[in-house]
Amino acid sequence: MTPIAAALRATRARIAAAARAAGRNPALVHLLAVSKTWPASNVRAALEAGQRAFGESYANEVSEKAATLAGSGLEWHFIGPVQGNKTRIVAECCDWVHSIDRLKIAERLSAQRDSDRPPLQICLQVNVSGEASKSGVSPDEVSKLAHAVAVLPQLSLRGLMCIPEPSEDRSLLRSRFALLRQLNEQLCSEGLAVDTLSMGMSHDLEAAIAEGATIVRVGTAIFGDRTLK
Repeated sequence: MTPIAAALRATRARIAAAARAAGRNPALVHLLAVSKTWPASNVRAALEAGQRAFGESYANEVSEKAATLAGSGLEWHFIGPVQGNKTRIVAECCDWVHSIDRLKIAERLSAQRDSDRPPLQICLQVNVSGEASKSGVSPDEVSKLAHAVAVLPQLSLRGLMCIPEPSEDRSLLRSRFALLRQLNEQLCSEGLAVDTLSMGMSHDLEAAIAEGATIVRVGTAIFGDRTLK
């Protein structure tokens, strides 16, 4: 077994244990392997270990990897800030975008998504911790943006995403994730068919799963520490 295959197995075990501890079905929590900055060879190793969904943050990088691994049946998720001059690349290469926080970017993706392809699956990024340096729409603006995005052609609004501030305080993390869940529930009550909570990473996935995460985004625990590359 390769190191990446072993890390994937361990991560899936963590997810399953966290889901069971929360009284949830582990099959309802999906693993997104965050492969940004790692070469296509690492993605291929994870693919050989059964992983299909990968997260990327840079448009040119995901374009290159998608071309290199074309025909492999991979699902590409864009999880970083989407620059206005890169929307066409993202619209052409990706299956999901988790990081929408401006209507203008969503409109560009809608216009640039090929009508022959399935709709681009969209999550709105919410700044649940109020950090000035962090991307994301404020909680009180989520509903307005969600309703505007939901009617755009070639997009399918699926739910919400967040990246709370790093903390060792599990209760604080759970409160951030709980806020995202509550906002998603509010959108459901307003008639939007949202079913996705993209939250939780290598260091906090247990807290996220306890609050209802349906996608956890894990990079370091699978591929290693980028700072040691």
